[in-house]
Amino acid sequence: MSEQKQSIDQLVINSPYEEPNEYWKYDRDSQAFERVSGRRKAGYLRSSQGSGRRFDDPGEFVEIEVVNKIRPRVKAWKEAGYPNITGITKELLKYWHDPANREYQPFWCQFEAVETAIWLTEASEAEKQGIDVPTDAELVRECLKLATGAGKTVVMAMLICWQALNKIANPTDKRFSKYILIIAPGITVRDRLQVLLPDNEENFYQQFGLLDAAMWQSLLQAKIVVTNWHALAPEREDAGPKVVKKGPEGDEAFVRRVLPDFGGAQNILVINDEAHHCHRTEPSEDSEEKERATIWVDGIAKIHRAREVLRVYDLSATPFRPTGHGNQAEKLFPWIVSDFGLNDAIEAGLVKTPRVAVRDDSKMTDQMRSKLFHIYVEDEVKNDLNRRAEPNEGLPDLVRNAVSILGADWLTTKHQWQETKRETPPVLIMIANRIETAARLEHGLMSGQFAVDELGDPDQTLRIDQDALDKLDIDEDAELQDKTKQAAVVQQRERFNTVGKLGKPGEQVQCVIGVNMLSEGWDTRTVTHVLGLRAFTSQLLCEQVVGRGLRRVSYELNADGMFDPEYVTVFGIPFTFLPVEGDTKTKPPTGLKKTRVHPVSERKDYEIAWPHVLRVDYKLGYFLEIDWDKIGKLTISSDDAPTVVEIAPVIDGKPKLDALSEVDLNNLAEKNRLQTLKLRAAAELEGRLGKNWEGDAGSHIGQLMEFFDRFISSDKLNVKIPKNYEHAEKLRNIMIALNAQKITNHISGAIRSGSKNAPTAILDPVRPKRSTGTAFEWWTSKPTQPTARSHMSHIVSDSSWELRMAQELDRDRIKGLVSWVKNDHIGFQVYYLWEGVVHPYFADFILKFEGNRHVIVEVKGQTTDQDRAKWDAAHEWVAAVNALGTYGTWEFKVLSDPKDIFDVAN
Repeated sequence: MSEQKQSIDQLVINSPYEEPNEYWKYDRDSQAFERVSGRRKAGYLRSSQGSGRRFDDPGEFVEIEVVNKIRPRVKAWKEAGYPNITGITKELLKYWHDPANREYQPFWCQFEAVETAIWLTEASEAEKQGIDVPTDAELVRECLKLATGAGKTVVMAMLICWQALNKIANPTDKRFSKYILIIAPGITVRDRLQVLLPDNEENFYQQFGLLDAAMWQSLLQAKIVVTNWHALAPEREDAGPKVVKKGPEGDEAFVRRVLPDFGGAQNILVINDEAHHCHRTEPSEDSEEKERATIWVDGIAKIHRAREVLRVYDLSATPFRPTGHGNQAEKLFPWIVSDFGLNDAIEAGLVKTPRVAVRDDSKMTDQMRSKLFHIYVEDEVKNDLNRRAEPNEGLPDLVRNAVSILGADWLTTKHQWQETKRETPPVLIMIANRIETAARLEHGLMSGQFAVDELGDPDQTLRIDQDALDKLDIDEDAELQDKTKQAAVVQQRERFNTVGKLGKPGEQVQCVIGVNMLSEGWDTRTVTHVLGLRAFTSQLLCEQVVGRGLRRVSYELNADGMFDPEYVTVFGIPFTFLPVEGDTKTKPPTGLKKTRVHPVSERKDYEIAWPHVLRVDYKLGYFLEIDWDKIGKLTISSDDAPTVVEIAPVIDGKPKLDALSEVDLNNLAEKNRLQTLKLRAAAELEGRLGKNWEGDAGSHIGQLMEFFDRFISSDKLNVKIPKNYEHAEKLRNIMIALNAQKITNHISGAIRSGSKNAPTAILDPVRPKRSTGTAFEWWTSKPTQPTARSHMSHIVSDSSWELRMAQELDRDRIKGLVSWVKNDHIGFQVYYLWEGVVHPYFADFILKFEGNRHVIVEVKGQTTDQDRAKWDAAHEWVAAVNALGTYGTWEFKVLSDPKDIFDVAN
């Protein structure tokens, strides 16, 4: 029986303590949801063939066949009273299923995972006939797939009880082990898993009532080690006293070093948490992930060769491994034996339901989705966030809008929590692509650049990356410096690990900023909003990041015996549950030969070098003047900054458009908030220009506020509002608040252009110089032509005039020309400001002449105002670089025809 519904009025439809008996199924044809009786099959969604990354792709279901074969047999075995199990196992199962032994029962999905492991070990061979679980080379691995927040640690505790108590009672039974090694992916998870040690004060065996007194005493005889993958790294051959010549470490020596507490024990049980990091690697994998995966799996293999590993239990919400066939490609672990995925967990109320931005009133993407759905892929964002910017440099308006809009929704949640007397605030987490972006976010919050001032409390904001830790206040006494710094780092990490926990250092933290991905195992329950500002190259990564916000706040049942739904609102993470699986059998299309483009080592004399300029600054006088007649107009519109944002919960891989809700932005229009915004904008301008400005800090605020106020009140600012709009003034204020960065940039450009002083080039302190010699090799299927007088091997023929230009440059007919290069994949760019947004400009060619003279060449027919902005920035760059005096002389020239190339020699 099934019921098709255009409107889903109830997300949570199953009890967390019973086997799921219904699920929401998305129908591809009707694009509606059906409430279907029964259990959802184990599997996952991948993108439909040829769909690319379309937002509206319904996906294709891929079944996990092994799990779907095992499920009915375990169910029948359970209903038959668990035949063939040991007396210890029978006693444990009886104790676990008796609700009188504890306040909260284990969830049904936790029982299913443990009972599957028991069945595979203890059921008769006849019952398991036809079940073939693949191994991992010499290792027997069984993966228990459980959604984040479904209680993997409790499952580990139950597995340990079952294995250790059976071995202690029957020492000769080789199906069990009392020597148990638990491996984690990092310090945070390792520390959290200390609850699996019986002598830990907060151990899960007693906390969750998993053992009676007699069982507890027996468990104390087990040997349990919790470590992380770093401990499995091989010992360096040159370690130890130099007088002892050491060769490669043998397997037995490795085990004695890594597991000294195990003595000479054989038959070791291994449990991997976040096990997707433990896999055989592919050549194209990220080097850091490859190192971790290799050390982890090789370490277990060494233990197996020396002492025998009984079995490896893998626990993970996302047991995929990269295949190496494209950035999007992933592959599921083939030894998954139990699966309770995210959709199952949502329908049982075990986790929060993600809500994503699906629609707004700005200009939509080609996939007809809100830009807030995947922020980083927008060019204005990606280009800006990938430069080495200073912390006080404003962020792109789309990013500011995302923070302001998500912050407005967070503020509404905070007020709701305060009304219900919750003692800790809701938490907004931001995941940045690099340390500089995290620093800009933190600076923006602290300086009030976003429209929600309540997020700007430094005591309630935590930035957790290595740069932030390095900058912690430390004692000036050199002797105490290291110890004080170490203590400060420990204290900061303790704040991070205890976010949202009453009585702990992190209880009042309401905003966390991290880089790339917050630590796995971070079990904060109070996360209600997530912002992603980085590349998300796979759904594995999307689910891992969103997983930081999935843990529930409340575990109280309602009158229907179910959990009430809880939500986490997600911006910037393209979360659709659609992994893209690589097809290793697919061959590249014939006829598309790729050419390798690279620096030719034999042509070192043709190398062209340039300074890596981050920005150009100007010295400014105390009193500023802006020529208001010459300042350009700026248009802002809801096409660029959404004033209405609709979010929808996601289930079964699709946003439910029948359950839309709107983010409340009314507080952004308040007059007092707009006045504060003007002050903050002036402070930001001063912070950006202050290093080059005469006068004391803070003495210029009045001038800048006047500039900002005059600009937004003048006809230079065109705010596009629909005719006959009922609340025009409120909408105008919201749009100014959401476009504050664009307006600030526009005014900043006018101030800088009014300076009478020479520009100053600010170079990248890490890589102050780049060259064609530092360019990476790359491959292209576009038409190419080999070069003769360029350091790069080929030119890609993007247009006929570029090809004509390259041919002429190679003919040795231009007086004094030493070498040339097309500006393609070599890393040369000039930043320019256009309509309040920072963009990179890639000129066409760089020419090097005798006497260390360089000419940047652009060939352009018809020109636009934006082209002129690019060229102004290029002339500014040239003037600043020539003032350095250490990189030769530079010029910038625009040609209207490739034949004019001979004029460049003059």
